[in-house]
Amino acid sequence: MQLEGKAVLVTGAARGMGRATAELAAEEGARVAVADINLEGAEDVAKGIRERGGEAVAIEANVGDLASIDAMVDATLASFGAIDVLVNNAGITRYAPFFEVTEADWDAFMRVNAKGSFFTLQRVAREMVARGEGGRIINMASIAGKGFRGTSNAAYASTKGAVIAFTYQASSALAQYGICVNAVCPGPIDTEMSRGVGRQRAEVMGRSFEEQLTSGLDSIPLGRMIPPEDVARMVVFLMGPGGYNITGQTIHVDAGVLMS
Repeated sequence: MQLEGKAVLVTGAARGMGRATAELAAEEGARVAVADINLEGAEDVAKGIRERGGEAVAIEANVGDLASIDAMVDATLASFGAIDVLVNNAGITRYAPFFEVTEADWDAFMRVNAKGSFFTLQRVAREMVARGEGGRIINMASIAGKGFRGTSNAAYASTKGAVIAFTYQASSALAQYGICVNAVCPGPIDTEMSRGVGRQRAEVMGRSFEEQLTSGLDSIPLGRMIPPEDVARMVVFLMGPGGYNITGQTIHVDAGVLMS
């Protein structure tokens, strides 16, 4: 129970890595705000946590909208009185070859993945600084932001590069307040969203999803997709005692795809 009593806000927590992180944090004793644009999905996750003896609230939030970010943070504070940890996980993408990325794609991905993540971090950091007890912020980036050639599209990769860049800046600005800021960079994750991207890619390339999956596995040194629970384990580690002196880092969970 390394997170006993800690108040944790997880965005994009209705499915995938966000859901796995919210559930694992609750297992470690955290009180969890399950935030997502999909309120029904968030309520399902929160209900499951409560049925297992944990404490959780569901919050409807669109991180692409600053007023919604404020409402999400206010709701979390109203429920728990503080935010000890932010997991900045909400994000969107789709598969698009380089010349088929549209202005609408660029604007949508930047609005949620880059702008939304930054302003969520900024708002939560203000609360942490005012409280004066430090905190942890974990941004969900991607190896796409570090040049991974198999990314879903160039605009998505650009947003994750932005997340990595402002992780470094935030860690420097917030260290004096005892706030640790890191980014986790997943690789080939087996989630509903990534499978959707895989199906889109397979359709564009004129092959079956199974053929696309097999081709993808051949490029992974460990030869396997990564379950979202494995990413959640790294995120929860950074929340706990083991992450006390880790800040300004980008940590790969990618089965060896990028070795750096």
